[in-house]
Amino acid sequence: MEPGGLGRVLSDLLQPDNALIQQATAQLREAFRHPEVLPQLCQLLAGAPDPQIRQLAAVLLRRRLTKHWRKLNPEEQDRWVLGREGHQVSVALAQLAALLLRHQGLERWPQLLQWGGSDPQGLPPPQISLLVLSSALESDPEAFTPHYTALLRLFHSALGQRGQPGALYYSLRGLAAMAAGLGSDHLNLMRSLVPKIISAVRQLIPVNEVHASEAMEVFDELMESEVLVIVQHLSDVVGFCLEVASNRALGDALRVKALSTLSFLIKLRGKAVLKQRLLPPVLDALFPILSAEPPPGQLDAEDQEGEDEGDEAQTPKHVAAQVIDMLALHLPPEKLFPQLMPHLEPALRSPHPYQRKAGLMVVAVLAEGCGDHIRTRHLQPLLGVICQSLADESLVVRSAALFALGQFSENLQPDITAYVGEVLPLLLSYLGGVELARGGHLAKAYYALENFVESLGAGIEPFLPVLMEQTLGTLRAPGGPRPKELAISALGAIAPHQSLALPPPPPRGSAPCSAWLWVNAPPRPRCLTLPSPAETLGVLVRALGREVVGPLAEESCQLGLGLAEGQDDPDLRRCTYSLFAALSCAMGDDLAPHLPRITTLLLYSLKSTEGLVPPAGDTSSFLLFEDEEEEAEVEGEEDLDGEDDDEEEEELFGLSVESAYVDEKEDACAALGEIAVNASVAFLPYLESCVPEVFQLLEFPHLGVRKAAYEALGQFCIALHRVCERDPSEPHAAALQRLLGLALPAMARGVHRERERLVAMAVLEALGAVLTACRQEALRNPGRLAELCGALRAVLERKVLAGGGDTDWAHPRSPQAEYDAMLLEYAGEGIPALAMAAGGDAFAPYFAGFLPLLLNKMKPSCSVAEPPFVPRLLPPFLGAARDSDPEVRSNGVFALGVLAEHGGEALHYPKILALLAGGSAQEPSARVRDNVCGAVARMVLSQPQALPLRCLSHLTPWLPPDAQVSLLSLLRHLSAHCPTEFQAALLALPPDASARISGALGSA
Repeated sequence: MEPGGLGRVLSDLLQPDNALIQQATAQLREAFRHPEVLPQLCQLLAGAPDPQIRQLAAVLLRRRLTKHWRKLNPEEQDRWVLGREGHQVSVALAQLAALLLRHQGLERWPQLLQWGGSDPQGLPPPQISLLVLSSALESDPEAFTPHYTALLRLFHSALGQRGQPGALYYSLRGLAAMAAGLGSDHLNLMRSLVPKIISAVRQLIPVNEVHASEAMEVFDELMESEVLVIVQHLSDVVGFCLEVASNRALGDALRVKALSTLSFLIKLRGKAVLKQRLLPPVLDALFPILSAEPPPGQLDAEDQEGEDEGDEAQTPKHVAAQVIDMLALHLPPEKLFPQLMPHLEPALRSPHPYQRKAGLMVVAVLAEGCGDHIRTRHLQPLLGVICQSLADESLVVRSAALFALGQFSENLQPDITAYVGEVLPLLLSYLGGVELARGGHLAKAYYALENFVESLGAGIEPFLPVLMEQTLGTLRAPGGPRPKELAISALGAIAPHQSLALPPPPPRGSAPCSAWLWVNAPPRPRCLTLPSPAETLGVLVRALGREVVGPLAEESCQLGLGLAEGQDDPDLRRCTYSLFAALSCAMGDDLAPHLPRITTLLLYSLKSTEGLVPPAGDTSSFLLFEDEEEEAEVEGEEDLDGEDDDEEEEELFGLSVESAYVDEKEDACAALGEIAVNASVAFLPYLESCVPEVFQLLEFPHLGVRKAAYEALGQFCIALHRVCERDPSEPHAAALQRLLGLALPAMARGVHRERERLVAMAVLEALGAVLTACRQEALRNPGRLAELCGALRAVLERKVLAGGGDTDWAHPRSPQAEYDAMLLEYAGEGIPALAMAAGGDAFAPYFAGFLPLLLNKMKPSCSVAEPPFVPRLLPPFLGAARDSDPEVRSNGVFALGVLAEHGGEALHYPKILALLAGGSAQEPSARVRDNVCGAVARMVLSQPQALPLRCLSHLTPWLPPDAQVSLLSLLRHLSAHCPTEFQAALLALPPDASARISGALGSA
């Protein structure tokens, strides 16, 4: 085929005619059978008058040369790598040149590393050279590592130029691509490069905001680099981001990028922001962005009514709130609040509604990262402001108040439930006055209601009639599906606390469970396909229990399978997965007949690539030719480099994900793990196919999926251990050891390498659960105990990626973000799980290494001494038991009881007992009082001869009833082993207390 004929084929492929496209596709496949197609594509790339044909030729040529790059002769290679024609250089052409560079290296074309600013003879134009280099670096940065120093010098020269925006843009793209590979050898060159980067982006902004936004990726990449050059220029980078974000004349996309860069910087280097005193200017800039009014006659996106509430585009205001959220998550509250409150308090009292809204948004996003600080110091005043704002004259303020109340209800449990008498009547009154047509506003109100009632327990009872009237009234009222979906979801939040408030399910066969789910509401087929009913049915299954749900379990399972298999809706599928997990609690191994269909659905979701979106500009519509690649190859040609798989893997880099499919994968992982535990024997045949799919998701880009994957992996181990207990056999034991050999090292790596604290906490929790369930089976491998102890120790020493990274704040005296403290807490909880699994003798040497770290966390001034452990642990435990915080007191008392139980000789009993008996009578916290009872029980049962029984006369009168019942075994032990002393102690009690104990023992 002549070039002209090939050009006509490519032209036909671009026509909007399916028949013509199919014909051209067949002709092109035939053309690829002949070796002359490559030079013909080169000719079209050079001389075709239609730019679309040139672009298509470049794409086809690049894909063809991925395997057959040696078929292009050296002259043609030089022409495309050093090409000087036209200067209408396409991305596809640059990718072609990058492909050649990757295979032959910069040694073949050293001209590319010389700055040709004046375009001297023999050198390619600067923009073309930098475009080719940036494309090559983006495709395979490691291939050019030996040339990084020369490339940095080239970029230095390019970024120092003015009036060449293309050269600046491609230099910044190249720098971003190679940032991950920079090391200490490049530090000196990089130090002077950051100011040039800022200047270059500033020059790009008036020319092309899209290019400027893309170029700002270099800051994100450099922040993650081992070369900490950004920290040395932190003030300049923060100032530049704030300058761009505050400029309302610029487009939203660029301002959002500047704020996102600032947010990422705070996440990675937040404590350096504090150290360099950059927090005040950050807050000074953020509050005006948060309080900016929309154009006249318009509303902010979150205040507009619409069906697709989750599809809102990011705006500067949204991302500014995310920056505040990041500050709350990564800075110590003691450092953040003194700087924040001078901005927050005037905003909340402002006469301008959008300033009040800004204040409420800030209050809302603080709840997650600074929850403990708010609970102990600011809960009552801030909650009062939120409740007042529910009656504000401005709809936007009321909407923000609902969001803030939902966040407080979600993150400040259980303390916020103490205000149920003030909050719940306000919410119910508000819901009764919201128009059903205001779907977005109604959703925020129900969001607040659901989060608030979820932790109420018995406190919900006085409000149940009104709650049920509100939700059932919404279900029965005419209107669209959205209000009914919200009401059904609210029923799911109410049900776990008071299932008696719901109508009992009908007997099997008398009515479909889908009708029962609507609680006598008129069935609406469209509504029954929405996600919330399926999810709420799962909540009801958990709340009502196996005895009530049992007759309907089969029908509920069929309903869920019908919904999941009947519609291609990721939201609906994930909610049915939640239903399947709930049904596994009720059905156990009886779920077996449905597991083939259920696991097929779940594995489909885990394997699916739906929602994976390649970066813009990297898509190709010519994948149809790949199927015929083998038959189109010229006879005798081979893949000489064996690089096909590498090429395919590289195309997966940079994928982004869409939230609905992410949620589906996350819920599929969670459902698989729960089903495996609840139906362990029935699930065994499916375990082998599920483990590899879940294991692959440990590296998934979205943190929620990684978290669910680690949790599911731990549940698989627990499930297989249960199988071994129920059906002991050598094959089952061997399978358990293989699975543990895969899962536990992966968890240890996850502790070290995971950057997100939420995921790292999930890994530690899953590890603890596996150790608690499997005990010594988990540590049969000779090096496993040392490996896991090393992982926990690394967390306590802040040597893991999720531990903050800012070594300036590693000292135990330093304030820390609440999530950093939580990470340490999770690691601490793993230590007793390891000790129980390993046994005291095996664990003692490792505990000696943990002990100084634990004591430093409790009391920095505590001196380090040699074993035994009890004298070292007793002082900090006694101090914790006297702490002003009830949670710390509770944990301290519990620790004293365990220490007394396992501490050997009872030399310290008088000191412990004096503390327990002395201050406990005035203890206001029921949890602390309960732990005092438990501590006394441990002391008596372990060393009965060391505890004066008359001390019970000081303790028993104020014991709560549930604690008295829990101590019944202790009392029986005392009466059996020390009858004389026990009777004397009883006589020393007040008559009513003595009678209660005697009655309890008599009825036991």
